[in-house]
Amino acid sequence: MKIILHDNQLNLRCAPLTLTRPVGNLRMGILTNDERWKMFIPSAHVFFQTESYLATKFPSSVDVDLIVNAAVIPTQALIDAVQMLNVGEELSFDNQWVARKGSVIQTNIAFKSDLIILENRWDIFQKNGAVLKADYDLITQGRTSQPLSKTNTVIGDSNLIFLEEGAKCEASILNTNEGPIYIGKNAEIMEGSIVRGPLALCESAGLKLGTKVYGPTTLGPHCKVGGEVNNVVFQSYSNKGHDGFLGNSVIGEWCNLGADTNCSNLKNNYSSVSTYSYETKNTEQTDVQFMGLMMGDHSKSGINTMFNTATVVGVSANVFGAGFPEKKIDSFSWSEGESTVPFRLDKAIEVAKAMMGRRNVEFTKGDLEIFEFLAGKDM
Repeated sequence: MKIILHDNQLNLRCAPLTLTRPVGNLRMGILTNDERWKMFIPSAHVFFQTESYLATKFPSSVDVDLIVNAAVIPTQALIDAVQMLNVGEELSFDNQWVARKGSVIQTNIAFKSDLIILENRWDIFQKNGAVLKADYDLITQGRTSQPLSKTNTVIGDSNLIFLEEGAKCEASILNTNEGPIYIGKNAEIMEGSIVRGPLALCESAGLKLGTKVYGPTTLGPHCKVGGEVNNVVFQSYSNKGHDGFLGNSVIGEWCNLGADTNCSNLKNNYSSVSTYSYETKNTEQTDVQFMGLMMGDHSKSGINTMFNTATVVGVSANVFGAGFPEKKIDSFSWSEGESTVPFRLDKAIEVAKAMMGRRNVEFTKGDLEIFEFLAGKDM
């Protein structure tokens, strides 16, 4: 079966995370949506309907069996329903289309079960707990965890802790009363860490010594985190290796937060936050009270950087210096306080290749096309 995950015009609404990936490749819970569809339907070949500059890295296909709204988190009930669709039929939920078969729709069918649907970029952390619990059940159903070391202290149900092959966890406090703790293949929780689930520690990710984690939190593959985090989603290959607080935030791929980087996630007057919108190119008022840092791929902060509430950092930006930086940092820029200068494309590519090379990951033609496109835009 060939499946297209359609961005459904959310590319800019979910930016900066989706400046470098389709909506269907966003990670929350444990998995990305393309990974979920492949888990539910192992024979599926998943493609993307997204922005043209992303197409080399995330290809599309003309001849497909099913078109799916990429913002919808699939469930078993949804999988069963879409497999029953005939050509010309469409599933809808809560006034949104969910899946369709064929280019000409003649019949609309209401989907009756509950679904989680992304509508804004902050949904990635706000809805992360529900998605993480569903992913945990999907991945661990019928399987047996690797044994947990007796050096750990468990609060709650130990059956809600799952260790994949090669996972390590020693001398830590693990609390499952609020949700499960998933420790992926070759992932590690180092000694002295205190974890309150739900937590997803994906393949080869790690918590440094004495890390404090409040769920729901996700560390994507190969991410390393220390200090204190609360309800944060890291995509993959990003680091916050030292002390400092990060809360209610989403961090892209290949990011690095310098030692003692901190972000505010609540205004002093406890009111709802305003934040920059890539869709309207303006600062927009939200109904969200807690919001920290939204950082695009390949961006970095220097030591002791302080991010204000609801700060948005684009792709391949460097943020450093004393005081609070601006709440919107442009892609391909060096930002020092109120001073911002462009980050030359050739130098940005050089840094990206160096960082990716340390993890034996290639900077591909698709990556180059994304960099070249974004460097020429006001993002």
